[in-house]
Amino acid sequence: MTRYFGSTKNLAGCVGGLIGLVLYLTGVVGGLWPVVVAGLYAVFALLAPPERVRLVPVDAVAEAGQLRADLDSLVGKVTAQAQRMPESSVDGVRGIVEVLDDMLSRTERLSANPDVQHSVTRLARTDLPLSVQTYLNLPWWFAAKRRASGEPSASEELLAQLELLETEAHRVAERFYAGDVHQQADHTRYLRDRGEA
Repeated sequence: MTRYFGSTKNLAGCVGGLIGLVLYLTGVVGGLWPVVVAGLYAVFALLAPPERVRLVPVDAVAEAGQLRADLDSLVGKVTAQAQRMPESSVDGVRGIVEVLDDMLSRTERLSANPDVQHSVTRLARTDLPLSVQTYLNLPWWFAAKRRASGEPSASEELLAQLELLETEAHRVAERFYAGDVHQQADHTRYLRDRGEA
Protein backbone atom coordinates (compact mmCIF):
# COMPACT_ATOMS: atom_id res chain seq x y z
CA MET A 1 0.00 0.00 0.00
CA THR A 2 2.81 2.44 0.80
CA ARG A 3 4.19 1.96 -2.71
CA TYR A 4 0.92 3.31 -4.12
CA PHE A 5 1.43 6.73 -2.47
CA GLY A 6 4.46 7.42 -4.68
CA SER A 7 3.00 5.81 -7.79
CA THR A 8 2.15 7.58 -11.03
CA LYS A 9 -1.53 6.74 -10.59
CA ASN A 10 -1.71 8.37 -7.12
CA LEU A 11 0.17 11.47 -8.29
CA ALA A 12 -2.12 11.86 -11.30
CA GLY A 13 -5.16 11.36 -9.05
CA CYS A 14 -3.89 14.07 -6.69
CA VAL A 15 -3.60 16.46 -9.62
CA GLY A 16 -7.21 15.67 -10.54
CA GLY A 17 -8.29 16.22 -6.93
CA LEU A 18 -6.51 19.58 -6.84
CA ILE A 19 -8.29 20.63 -10.03
CA GLY A 20 -11.60 19.74 -8.34
CA LEU A 21 -10.60 21.82 -5.30
CA VAL A 22 -9.70 24.78 -7.51
CA LEU A 23 -13.06 24.44 -9.26
CA TYR A 24 -14.77 24.63 -5.84
CA LEU A 25 -12.71 27.66 -4.69
CA THR A 26 -13.46 29.53 -7.91
CA GLY A 27 -17.18 28.84 -7.49
CA VAL A 28 -17.60 26.57 -10.51
CA VAL A 29 -18.94 23.70 -8.37
CA GLY A 30 -21.10 24.19 -5.32
CA GLY A 31 -21.96 21.94 -2.42
CA LEU A 32 -21.09 18.76 -4.34
CA TRP A 33 -17.42 19.63 -4.34
CA PRO A 34 -16.35 16.48 -2.38
CA VAL A 35 -17.96 14.30 -5.07
CA VAL A 36 -16.24 16.35 -7.83
CA VAL A 37 -12.83 16.12 -6.10
CA ALA A 38 -13.18 12.35 -5.56
CA GLY A 39 -14.46 11.84 -9.11
CA LEU A 40 -11.61 13.81 -10.70
CA TYR A 41 -9.12 11.95 -8.52
CA ALA A 42 -10.54 8.62 -9.73
CA VAL A 43 -10.62 9.66 -13.40
CA PHE A 44 -7.04 10.98 -13.40
CA ALA A 45 -5.78 7.92 -11.49
CA LEU A 46 -7.43 5.56 -13.98
CA LEU A 47 -6.07 7.46 -16.99
CA ALA A 48 -2.48 7.53 -15.66
CA PRO A 49 -0.06 5.05 -17.25
CA PRO A 50 0.78 1.96 -15.18
CA GLU A 51 4.09 1.66 -13.36
CA ARG A 52 6.96 0.25 -15.37
CA VAL A 53 7.75 -3.37 -14.63
CA ARG A 54 11.41 -4.01 -13.82
CA LEU A 55 12.39 -7.65 -13.92
CA VAL A 56 16.06 -6.93 -14.52
CA PRO A 57 18.01 -5.83 -11.43
CA VAL A 58 18.36 -2.05 -11.39
CA ASP A 59 21.80 -1.97 -9.81
CA ALA A 60 23.97 -3.33 -12.61
CA VAL A 61 27.14 -2.24 -10.80
CA ALA A 62 26.31 -4.31 -7.71
CA GLU A 63 25.34 -7.33 -9.81
CA ALA A 64 28.55 -7.12 -11.85
CA GLY A 65 30.55 -6.75 -8.64
CA GLN A 66 28.91 -9.86 -7.18
CA LEU A 67 29.59 -11.85 -10.36
CA ARG A 68 33.24 -10.76 -10.31
CA ALA A 69 33.53 -11.80 -6.66
CA ASP A 70 31.94 -15.17 -7.46
CA LEU A 71 34.39 -15.69 -10.33
CA ASP A 72 37.34 -14.82 -8.08
CA SER A 73 36.05 -17.32 -5.54
CA LEU A 74 35.72 -19.96 -8.27
CA VAL A 75 39.30 -19.41 -9.40
CA GLY A 76 40.45 -19.69 -5.77
CA LYS A 77 38.63 -23.00 -5.32
CA VAL A 78 39.92 -24.39 -8.60
CA THR A 79 43.47 -23.34 -7.72
CA ALA A 80 43.15 -25.00 -4.29
CA GLN A 81 41.95 -28.20 -6.01
CA ALA A 82 44.59 -28.02 -8.77
CA GLN A 83 45.96 -31.49 -7.96
CA ARG A 84 42.50 -32.98 -8.66
CA MET A 85 41.91 -31.01 -11.85
CA PRO A 86 43.00 -32.29 -15.28
CA GLU A 87 46.15 -30.78 -16.69
CA SER A 88 45.56 -27.34 -18.27
CA SER A 89 42.02 -27.10 -16.88
CA VAL A 90 43.01 -24.58 -14.18
CA ASP A 91 44.51 -22.34 -16.87
CA GLY A 92 41.36 -22.87 -18.95
CA VAL A 93 39.16 -21.68 -16.09
CA ARG A 94 41.43 -18.68 -15.49
CA GLY A 95 41.31 -17.76 -19.20
CA ILE A 96 37.50 -17.84 -19.28
CA VAL A 97 37.29 -15.83 -16.05
CA GLU A 98 39.71 -13.24 -17.45
CA VAL A 99 37.51 -12.67 -20.53
CA LEU A 100 34.32 -12.46 -18.45
CA ASP A 101 35.91 -10.27 -15.76
CA ASP A 102 37.04 -7.72 -18.33
CA MET A 103 33.50 -7.32 -19.65
CA LEU A 104 32.03 -7.23 -16.13
CA SER A 105 34.41 -4.40 -15.21
CA ARG A 106 32.71 -2.19 -17.84
CA THR A 107 29.26 -2.11 -16.24
CA GLU A 108 27.82 0.83 -18.20
CA ARG A 109 28.61 -0.72 -21.56
CA LEU A 110 27.48 -4.13 -20.39
CA SER A 111 24.13 -2.91 -19.07
CA ALA A 112 23.55 -1.04 -22.36
CA ASN A 113 23.63 -4.37 -24.23
CA PRO A 114 21.11 -6.77 -22.59
CA ASP A 115 21.91 -9.70 -24.90
CA VAL A 116 25.61 -9.61 -24.07
CA GLN A 117 24.83 -9.01 -20.40
CA HIS A 118 22.61 -12.10 -20.34
CA SER A 119 25.29 -14.21 -22.03
CA VAL A 120 28.02 -13.03 -19.64
CA THR A 121 25.78 -13.59 -16.62
CA ARG A 122 24.82 -17.10 -17.78
CA LEU A 123 28.46 -18.04 -18.37
CA ALA A 124 29.63 -16.61 -15.04
CA ARG A 125 26.74 -17.67 -12.83
CA THR A 126 25.71 -21.03 -14.31
CA ASP A 127 27.77 -22.62 -17.07
CA LEU A 128 31.34 -22.32 -15.76
CA PRO A 129 30.58 -23.04 -12.08
CA LEU A 130 28.37 -26.00 -13.03
CA SER A 131 31.09 -27.59 -15.18
CA VAL A 132 33.71 -27.29 -12.46
CA GLN A 133 31.38 -28.23 -9.60
CA THR A 134 30.10 -31.35 -11.36
CA TYR A 135 33.66 -32.52 -11.97
CA LEU A 136 34.88 -31.81 -8.43
CA ASN A 137 31.90 -33.63 -6.91
CA LEU A 138 33.13 -36.88 -8.48
CA PRO A 139 35.67 -39.01 -6.59
CA TRP A 140 39.17 -38.34 -7.93
CA TRP A 141 39.75 -41.95 -8.93
CA PHE A 142 36.52 -42.04 -10.94
CA ALA A 143 37.06 -38.66 -12.62
CA ALA A 144 40.38 -39.74 -14.15
CA LYS A 145 39.23 -43.23 -15.13
CA ARG A 146 38.21 -43.99 -18.69
CA ARG A 147 34.82 -45.60 -18.82
CA ALA A 148 34.50 -49.20 -20.03
CA SER A 149 31.95 -48.21 -22.67
CA GLY A 150 34.62 -46.25 -24.49
CA GLU A 151 32.99 -42.93 -23.63
CA PRO A 152 35.26 -40.07 -22.55
CA SER A 153 36.35 -39.85 -18.92
CA ALA A 154 35.04 -37.11 -16.66
CA SER A 155 38.39 -35.33 -17.04
CA GLU A 156 38.04 -35.33 -20.84
CA GLU A 157 34.45 -34.13 -20.52
CA LEU A 158 35.56 -31.21 -18.34
CA LEU A 159 38.29 -30.22 -20.79
CA ALA A 160 35.79 -30.35 -23.67
CA GLN A 161 33.32 -28.21 -21.69
CA LEU A 162 35.99 -25.64 -20.84
CA GLU A 163 36.99 -25.43 -24.50
CA LEU A 164 33.37 -24.83 -25.52
CA LEU A 165 32.91 -22.22 -22.77
CA GLU A 166 36.09 -20.42 -23.79
CA THR A 167 34.91 -20.32 -27.41
CA GLU A 168 31.56 -18.92 -26.29
CA ALA A 169 33.20 -16.33 -24.01
CA HIS A 170 35.34 -15.10 -26.92
CA ARG A 171 32.28 -14.98 -29.19
CA VAL A 172 30.44 -12.85 -26.60
CA ALA A 173 33.51 -10.61 -26.23
CA GLU A 174 33.56 -10.08 -30.00
CA ARG A 175 29.97 -8.80 -29.82
CA PHE A 176 30.84 -6.68 -26.79
CA TYR A 177 33.85 -5.01 -28.46
CA ALA A 178 32.37 -4.85 -31.98
CA GLY A 179 31.90 -1.07 -31.77
CA ASP A 180 35.54 -0.55 -30.80
CA VAL A 181 36.75 -2.81 -33.60
CA HIS A 182 34.65 -0.90 -36.16
CA GLN A 183 35.89 2.42 -34.80
CA GLN A 184 39.50 1.26 -35.09
CA ALA A 185 38.93 0.04 -38.67
CA ASP A 186 37.26 3.35 -39.57
CA HIS A 187 40.19 5.26 -38.13
CA THR A 188 42.65 3.13 -40.13
CA ARG A 189 40.69 3.88 -43.33
CA TYR A 190 40.66 7.57 -42.47
CA LEU A 191 44.42 7.63 -41.91
CA ARG A 192 45.04 5.80 -45.21
CA ASP A 193 42.73 8.15 -47.10
CA ARG A 194 44.40 11.18 -45.52
CA GLY A 195 47.84 9.86 -46.44
CA GLU A 196 46.81 9.35 -50.07
CA ALA A 197 45.37 12.84 -50.42
